[in-house]
Amino acid sequence: MNPKVDFFFDKPSQWQDAYRELRRVALDTGLTEELKWGKPCYTYNGSNVFLTHGFKEYCAVLFHKGVLLKDIEGILIQQTKNVQSARQLRFTHVDEVRELEKVIKAYMHEAIEVEKAGLEVKMKQTSEFDMPDELQGKLDEDEEFKTAFYALTPGRQRGYMLYVSQAKQSKTRLSRIEKSIPKIFEGKGHNER
Repeated sequence: MNPKVDFFFDKPSQWQDAYRELRRVALDTGLTEELKWGKPCYTYNGSNVFLTHGFKEYCAVLFHKGVLLKDIEGILIQQTKNVQSARQLRFTHVDEVRELEKVIKAYMHEAIEVEKAGLEVKMKQTSEFDMPDELQGKLDEDEEFKTAFYALTPGRQRGYMLYVSQAKQSKTRLSRIEKSIPKIFEGKGHNER
């Protein structure tokens, strides 16, 4: 148990009991408990294996390389279609954690073996993502914008591509591009201030 993480388990939350059960199970794995992103994260030789976090409708164990797990029970969930590597085990009540304890442990141990084996997730390159037509049009017509956009890190480029493409209407996509221009010229990502 890492005392720096205790606050997460002590703060009032609808998931407090489930979090405590998940901590107990996680600590049985022998991994190091750390605090990352304000969440309990369990690591092997400094590499993230899984973490515990919660949302309005559920709490979850997120496996950083979950896509590499066999998922024999068919219970791993991809948060959104754009999440390439991580997968979640979700819970809506502490009783689910207790009932699935053996399964949770098995998934945790498999995730540890994935990390020990040094397996890596082959991530899609930025060029493999669909470029929204409106963003491509702006890149084609404005050389300064194009230079600034391609000076961004690949992750920041993907962030803008996803942000723009999530809008259903072309008008909204164009509006998102215009709002993003100052940040792009500053070299910042979509979610950066």
